Amino acid sequence: MSKVALELKHVSINYKDLSHMSLHQSLAKDGVKKANIVHAVRDISFSVNQGEILGIVGRNGSGKSTLLRSIAGIFQPDEGIIDTKGNRVSLMAIGIGFNSNNTGRENILKSGMLLGCDLNYVKAHMEEIIEFSELGDFIDRPVRTYSSGMYSKLSFAVTAILDTDIMLVDEVLSVGDERFRKKSYKKMEELMLSDRTVLIVSHATDTLKKFCNKILWINDGQYIMLGETEEVLNEYDKFMQL
Repeated sequence: MSKVALELKHVSINYKDLSHMSLHQSLAKDGVKKANIVHAVRDISFSVNQGEILGIVGRNGSGKSTLLRSIAGIFQPDEGIIDTKGNRVSLMAIGIGFNSNNTGRENILKSGMLLGCDLNYVKAHMEEIIEFSELGDFIDRPVRTYSSGMYSKLSFAVTAILDTDIMLVDEVLSVGDERFRKKSYKKMEELMLSDRTVLIVSHATDTLKKFCNKILWINDGQYIMLGETEEVLNEYDKFMQL
């Protein structure tokens, strides 16, 4: 019987949208009270077994990235339970997790510690991460000087090489040069054989078909369908053509 690695029960996530207000209005005493409430994720429940690769699809604004960030513990859901079953979780996403004023090397150490890895373990894998990232001398420069492609390379290298139980991937595989993407795909194939549990948010259908055992489809924050990759993607494609 398969072991459940991650379980969500009736998870809802809301946030306050201040984009329609001026800076002065948002800073006013009652500004937050007048903010629009956005229901980013609405009563979503599902589970992922150990070793499964789950793809998550939905049009822009459906709550996919919000869901991953909540699973990663960046913020707590307003309702419901996210149970990682004691597993260590890493999030691979552009703009998340690194201190822009620190160097790439310093961020590797900090990221490893945040993932719950022993400092000596992170140091032992430092050169492997740097080599995989292909950043060269940039590894000792502040991350704020990195391009989005360089950032994604370092993010992927840290998350893929340091040993966490559940890996969350948010569109990172689609960033970077063609050669690095091919190397990333090869590394993902290795991870699939290592019993690592992976959740992938992507608009790239070919990537999802290549890696995923199952697909979760959400729309406007709501659960629509969870099932075999081909079946769900076919229904999702029909929906997107309407």
